[in-house]
Amino acid sequence: MNDDYQLTEVEHIKARSRHLRGTIEEGLRDRTTGALPADDTQLTKFHGFYQQDDRDLRDERRHQKLEPLYSFMLRARVPGGVITAEQWKAIDAIARELTGGGLRLTTRQTFQYHGILKHNVKPLIQGINKAMIDSIAACGDVNRNVLCNTNPVESALHQQVYADAVAISKHLMPKTAAYHEIWLDQEKIANFEEEVEPIYGDTYLPRKFKIAVAVPPHNDVDVNGNDLSFVAIVEDGKLLGYDVLAGGGMGNTHGETDTYPQIAKNFGFVKPADICKVAEGIVTTQRDFGDRTNRKHARLKYTIDDMGVEEFKKHVEERSGVTFENAKPYEFTMHSDRYGWTENADGTWNLTLYIEQGRITDAEGQPQMLTGLLKIADLHGGDFRMTATQNLIVAQVAKGKKDTIEKLAKEHGLLRKVSVLRQNSMACVAFPTCTLAMAEAERYLPDLITKLEAIVDKNGLSDQPIVVRMTGCPNGCARPFLAEIAFVGKAPGKYNLMLGGDGKGTRLNKLYRENIGEEEILATLEPLIEQYAKERETGEGFGDYLVRTDVVPAVYDGRDFHKNPEGFISSGI
Repeated sequence: MNDDYQLTEVEHIKARSRHLRGTIEEGLRDRTTGALPADDTQLTKFHGFYQQDDRDLRDERRHQKLEPLYSFMLRARVPGGVITAEQWKAIDAIARELTGGGLRLTTRQTFQYHGILKHNVKPLIQGINKAMIDSIAACGDVNRNVLCNTNPVESALHQQVYADAVAISKHLMPKTAAYHEIWLDQEKIANFEEEVEPIYGDTYLPRKFKIAVAVPPHNDVDVNGNDLSFVAIVEDGKLLGYDVLAGGGMGNTHGETDTYPQIAKNFGFVKPADICKVAEGIVTTQRDFGDRTNRKHARLKYTIDDMGVEEFKKHVEERSGVTFENAKPYEFTMHSDRYGWTENADGTWNLTLYIEQGRITDAEGQPQMLTGLLKIADLHGGDFRMTATQNLIVAQVAKGKKDTIEKLAKEHGLLRKVSVLRQNSMACVAFPTCTLAMAEAERYLPDLITKLEAIVDKNGLSDQPIVVRMTGCPNGCARPFLAEIAFVGKAPGKYNLMLGGDGKGTRLNKLYRENIGEEEILATLEPLIEQYAKERETGEGFGDYLVRTDVVPAVYDGRDFHKNPEGFISSGI
């Protein structure tokens, strides 16, 4: 542990928070401002929400001598992204009554509300809890929402894997009673100092922590971009156990080459009964050895890279009592969703809907998607499954209800013809609410995709999946550094163009053009797409073609992200 004077201010805030209580309750009662005190805005993340303001209106309100238009974004904790139709109806009602009027499906397989005014935060949290949903640890320096393959009822094996994801989430939940005291009016404990956080300790983790569980060949949860992932090893339809991948992560900082995205490293194989022990061992090792003096260097990927895999693994084995076996082979073939109807092992059906950038609203002049899903929920007796690529599955549909549900989906713009390129695109929220955004993402990517579609179609590639992602900053919430083409915000209207992911989430991409706008983006990509159409090998993806033809080097270790291999000369930089 580092000396106190070296710790970041966030560490001090956590230490004096009385296990995440701070002065949140007092701040909620203060009606002279729409904001909460600065220290508490760090603590509320652990309760599942962030303070934001409308950046589109900042200058106007400043000129009017008004404080920023503060509101809050709340993210739910939904392991594996599964909710019932009844829960969907409840979260719909809350969205209409207490928020800006819509829902957003996130890249972490859950939903979030935007535009929540301060006096509505507590009623909203009480509302979702009444529907048996919570927001504990959806954000903050703890394990966040655990991802799982989005079709876990495809077989009995998938159901088992989903159950394991839920078990991990439950095991790593913070034990503080602060959430229940503040939001659900539970009786306050007499002496918080007697309260124990057995896994996290008094100051929780040095930074956020993300976990995913996947069943090959589908890598829709991007296992290599998570701090910790469990990859199911299947033999003759039976789950043998999991390969444990640790140390992945997307975020970095422009201009700081000691920060980088990273691919998770395979620690080896464990039995299903050991996954919670191993997860706790990795989390507590990160708790004790992660960097608390520099939040830009505090993620697990840096801890493992600094310590070395073998040293870190030794600590995990000692803490968990589990010895890693040799890793088992597996292969991923894609990291996108499977759209349309798919049949489950029990004879029910799943309908995967493309939700552009995860936005579900009844906005004026737009398809009434929120209403359409409410009508489907009224009819549907199964559940809904949110995907890690911002889409939605109407799951376990009885055969007799297929036609009616499909008709409702089409009538409300939920089921429509969308290009393969658009289906494989994803963006973060960015402007106007994200405080970290440097450029547009969610509001801009659909228009850019339309222009890219014209280039792709002209070259006969309309059926070729190409993974495209955009973020408003390099923190990487939409996991851009695993995409074949990525746009990472640098300034308003300007992006770093990244190329060379492998289309299945097992290789990082590489900077190809820096700080460019739309005109140069299209001028740069068009000849590369033309060359790809003419020269690609059978079954070769766009990212693989760019690596094979030395447009960009292959990057399998984030420590190589900012440098080119010796002798490599890129035609693009």
